[in-house]
Order: sequence, then C-alpha cells, then structure tokens
Amino acid sequence: MTNTIVCVMGTRPEAIKMAPVVRAMKAAPWVRCVVAATAQHRDLLDQMLARLRIAVDHDLDLMMDGQTSSGLLARMLPALDEVLTHEQPDIVLAQGDTTSVFGAALCAFHRRIAFGHVEAGLRTSNLEHPFPEEGYRQMIARVARWHFAPTIGAARALLAEGIAEDRIHVTGNTGIDALFQALGEMGAAPAASGRSILLTVHRRESFGAPLRDIFAAILKIVEQFPDVCVTYPVHPNPNVRDPANEMLAGHPRIRLCDPLDYFEFIDRMRRSTLILTDSGGIQEEAPALGKPVLVLRDTTERPEALACGSSRLAGTNAKRIVEEVSTLLETPDLLTEMSQVRYPYGDGKAGQRILDILHGDIVAKRAGAVLPATH
Repeated sequence: MTNTIVCVMGTRPEAIKMAPVVRAMKAAPWVRCVVAATAQHRDLLDQMLARLRIAVDHDLDLMMDGQTSSGLLARMLPALDEVLTHEQPDIVLAQGDTTSVFGAALCAFHRRIAFGHVEAGLRTSNLEHPFPEEGYRQMIARVARWHFAPTIGAARALLAEGIAEDRIHVTGNTGIDALFQALGEMGAAPAASGRSILLTVHRRESFGAPLRDIFAAILKIVEQFPDVCVTYPVHPNPNVRDPANEMLAGHPRIRLCDPLDYFEFIDRMRRSTLILTDSGGIQEEAPALGKPVLVLRDTTERPEALACGSSRLAGTNAKRIVEEVSTLLETPDLLTEMSQVRYPYGDGKAGQRILDILHGDIVAKRAGAVLPATH
C-alpha cells in the first residue's frame, strides 16, 4: 500500500533542508511524495528548487510585493486546503519556522491530517527574538504529531513544554545532509587568498537601527583592518537592500551582490576567514566547515555551536561587533580554535532517519499498535 506525504516549502532554506527528505521519499517504494510550494519567497525558492532538481507538484504562487505575514497566511490557508483536498495525504511535512510552515501545520490540523515538523524544538523562549518565528515554533508544537528534533537540546526543550516523549525523535539536522551532499559534488576547496569576512543579515527584528549599527560596524572593521575584504549577498527585502546600498555600496573592499546560488554560497563560506550572520542555517553549517561565526543577534536557538566553541554571540551593537571581530583577527590562537571542524548538528543522515520513523509508525499502526494521537 502506498502512502501519500505532502511536503510544503516556501523559502529557499526550506527547499535546502527538505531536499534530503524528498530524495529519501523518492527512493522509497511505499510512499508517494507530493511537493507543494507556497512561493513565500518566489525568486529565491525557484533558484533553489531548480538547482536541487526538485519538481513541484502544486505551485501556489502566493508571494506579493509588500506582503504581510497575516496577508500571506490568509491566502495560504485556502490554497493549501485545496491541495490537501485533492491529494488526501496521510501525512503533511514541513521544515522550520516561517509563515509557510505554520500555515501547513494549521491547515493539516483543520483537516485532521498528521503533521510532522522537521527541525522541531528550537527555542529562545522570547517571542520577540526571532519574530515571528519563535511564536510559530511554539504554536506548531501544539498540533504536530511527529517532532523531528535536530539535537538533544531541542528534544529537551519540547519535553519541558509538555510534549509527549514518544512524539519526539532526535534525527540530526537535514541541513547537514544537504551540506554533505553539496560538498560531495563540489570537490576540494580552492586555497583562500587573504583575510575575508562573509556577512549575511536579514532578520526582521534587525530592521532599522540595529541593521544600520551592523553596517556601521562593517565600515569600522574594514577601516581598522586594511587587509580584510567583506562579501555581503544582500537580501532583496527593501528594508535590508536600501540601507545596505546607502551605507556600504562603493567601498573598494566591500562587495555587495545578489543572493548567491547555494553551491556558490558554500564555496564562499569555505573561502572565508570569519562569518558574521543572523542566519540560523549558517550557524549550523559553519562548524562542519571549520568556519568561526559571530552571531549578529542577542539570543540564538542554536546553542550547540556556542557550547562547542564554533560561534559567539555578538549582538547588533556596532561597538561590540567591532570588538568581537578585532579580538578574533588579532588573536590567532583563538581564531584557530574556533576554526576546528565540528559536527554539533548531525552526521548527514537525518533525512533517511525521518523517513524510517514515519514508515515504522505507519507499519505499527497497520499492525494495530496504539500510536500517539494525531494532535
């Protein structure tokens, strides 16, 4: 008997992290994998789906200029509901913490379809940081049947919220699966020339003054270290793009560019001396590449990289960022220690583990075992 699983994705990171799960499904005879794209981020998602060779079965094409989370969700629910009505899936899966993931979980809940949350249990316990992602994560946890936690710490966070232990599975992070697959295709890294910083910043809570503070810090760093160059793939959101162009464009050692292809970005990470980011995925990938990370946030839901010494919190205050970067660039032993290759987020087998867990539960259910309730 074939079971249908609908995988929902709406952003580039979701495509990257769901790709290992989709690949595992495509190779399994017992499952029919249906991919539904909300296109929350149209261009970035399309770029990634094409590169990863993921075919979309239902393209909802929901992105609009100036969209709000509420407006996106209002369009998403009826569109997703139509997909679920048509496909009649046994399971809905989604990864992460965006409006698309919350919409998928809520729509599955309304339809009484079992929902599996990939990368479950990440918490800061502060609804403002990151916003709205932290709220989405907590709400998704109330309706998910399977919680695929990337780390033991994430599993403990779910247990602390009262999630039943038999719903929680520590799988590793599928982002590491994707990274390993990409590295296998790319070959050896070229030798780096000179010292370089890779910058990514795009989070909503940084819009406005915090973002301008970060850019002021970048200007001070390149002034203080004449041998350092900065590459910044700029997020297309005008709240990010406009101040970036205003403050950083034209500097001879600051390269502003469009968002890079996933493989190009990994190559840029490999070439970098240091990474400054507010991205969750980069916090996970960088330790596996041996790249030190300064996290441009005051909190992080990925404490494992902090604990193993691969990353440090730098916040968004210009003075603090400059001090943290200066300490690393002026202390070779510390930079070397932070540059050790580490794997706090998994071994690259999370996608297959997730599929095996789902298959095991489906087989057990057919055999008459009592499984956790759908909700």
